[in-house]
Amino acid sequence: MTYILDTHPLVWFLEASPRLSAVARAAISDPASQLVIPSIVLVEISYLYARKRIATDVGAVRRRILTATNCVAYPLDEQVVEHIPTNLDIHDAIVVATALVYRDVLRQQVTVITKDEAIRQSRLVEVLW
Repeated sequence: MTYILDTHPLVWFLEASPRLSAVARAAISDPASQLVIPSIVLVEISYLYARKRIATDVGAVRRRILTATNCVAYPLDEQVVEHIPTNLDIHDAIVVATALVYRDVLRQQVTVITKDEAIRQSRLVEVLW
């Protein structure tokens, strides 16, 4: 299974926060899971860290997640732009568009790991929480 990670579950996983659901933690921890981090998530982590809103910096993401063989960062490329839903805020739209690229272009079974209500209510992609 391919999982697209939203910002908060990735940060909560790295910070061992109890706010991360057990189901999400298990999916992220499973070495059989393919983890995809949209570029906007890395940007948001940098932004939140610089404002001292989180303790995790992008370096920690690189060391703990992006070095894993089952994890990739996906860029904001033309395919993502073509799949941007206009009914979500831009950050959520980029996460969802990345999932749509994996599902519709790359033909992978994909689920977004997020607690975000707007993404869940959009019903554009499968969500795990």
